[in-house]
Amino acid sequence: MPSDETLTAGDFGVAFKTFLERMVAATPLTDTFFRGKLAGHLGMSPSNLPIVAEQFASHEHPNVQLAVDGYLASPGREFELLGVSADYKRSMGIGLGELAASPRGGLMGGPPHEGSVDYVNLPVGETEKLACVQFGLYLIKDGDTRLAVLVRTVDPRGFGQTSIAVEVMAAERGVAERFLAEVHAGMLRENVYRGHIVSLSAKPPMGTLEVKFHSLTPVDRDGIVLPAGLLERIERQTIRFAQLSDRLKAAGRHLKRGLLLWGPPGTGKTLTAMYLARQMPERTVLVLTGQTLGLIEVSCSMARLLQPSTVILEDVDLVAEERSRQSTGTNAVLFELLNQMDGLGDDADVLFVLTTNRPELLEPALAARPGRIDEAIEVPLPDADCRSQLLDLYARGLKLDLADRAAVVARTEGGSAALIKEVLRKAALLAAEASDDGPLVVTDAHLDQALNDVVVKGGELTRTSLGMAPPPVRRPSCG
Repeated sequence: MPSDETLTAGDFGVAFKTFLERMVAATPLTDTFFRGKLAGHLGMSPSNLPIVAEQFASHEHPNVQLAVDGYLASPGREFELLGVSADYKRSMGIGLGELAASPRGGLMGGPPHEGSVDYVNLPVGETEKLACVQFGLYLIKDGDTRLAVLVRTVDPRGFGQTSIAVEVMAAERGVAERFLAEVHAGMLRENVYRGHIVSLSAKPPMGTLEVKFHSLTPVDRDGIVLPAGLLERIERQTIRFAQLSDRLKAAGRHLKRGLLLWGPPGTGKTLTAMYLARQMPERTVLVLTGQTLGLIEVSCSMARLLQPSTVILEDVDLVAEERSRQSTGTNAVLFELLNQMDGLGDDADVLFVLTTNRPELLEPALAARPGRIDEAIEVPLPDADCRSQLLDLYARGLKLDLADRAAVVARTEGGSAALIKEVLRKAALLAAEASDDGPLVVTDAHLDQALNDVVVKGGELTRTSLGMAPPPVRRPSCG
């Protein structure tokens, strides 16, 4: 550069960049630990070998691990698992390309080197956990075939919204693609959610999907008190349909079906749905309530993948109100629900069980159109006969000593099963206070006081929460 010219900032930047490039080019190449391991394992320089990568949602991590473990367990396959240590592997991310690179000596930030394999324990059942590789490099031998597989968590924004990346390096791209195909097949075959009862939620702060396992309190058939013939109708549409699904499919009948249980609060809709789930243990059950109804797309995708399956949507009126009553955000969830139900093929063995306390608010297209809801069944407030049965059901473990049972049954008119259960709970407490030991004996007086506490002193809010119908309006006579 001529000495009489003024050096601008731009000129200096270009000159300095050229100087660094020449210095780096003059620096001899060096082999890193991982580059050496990859070259020795693959039998050639890894610099230009193809890498095929795929990312999986975080909730699929246990399935990825089981699929990889299953692949490695096949006869004739051997592997070595290496850990990776680097200060920046979490914040910047290190892939197979970086491990295979040959950095120039003297650059800032040393290359990654061997370290401990990172594991994380993840649930695969209500109490069981599986140790899953969070960051590790597999060097796999399959006869004459050699593969390098890097399993790592990916958090591109650093906000905890992770996914699982699987990167495969091999001499030929087809070898890497076949490995990933086997992983997919293993994930479907070994899926940890199959046959379980699970719920989905969006984990804060970024809404990462979280899957939780559940067990249900045993509910036998005697624990469901409904009007005569009603439970049989529900069972025919669900349990019997599942038992006969092969014959029905062979006869050209579609397996996808929807059942809507509607009625006042506390009448047993949710209990009935849980009873159905336990009666069909071979089915995967996905439960959605409240805000988790926004996860309908991923829930239906899982239901389709894990069929035969059942999707239970409680209080569906929260998202399926008539469009004129909704905000834009709620409409989007409703549309997604309708699209997902319509999008399933007729041969998809997916059962939708929906519950609602407010059928009058349901979107007509959801409630009436065949293929979305095949049958809507009212679960009404219990009549006198049912209320008498409920007294016996919820008095299990107590001794009922009633002089006027009919009067107690009459006084609970308009009450739900939930109300009668609460009345028996309060009556049992009163009986316990009245005696020091021995079995709890519940009398008319205990039930009378419990009813008074719930129905009269409890106020309108308590009555509403327990499904107590408002008393009929008495109009004055004209006489």
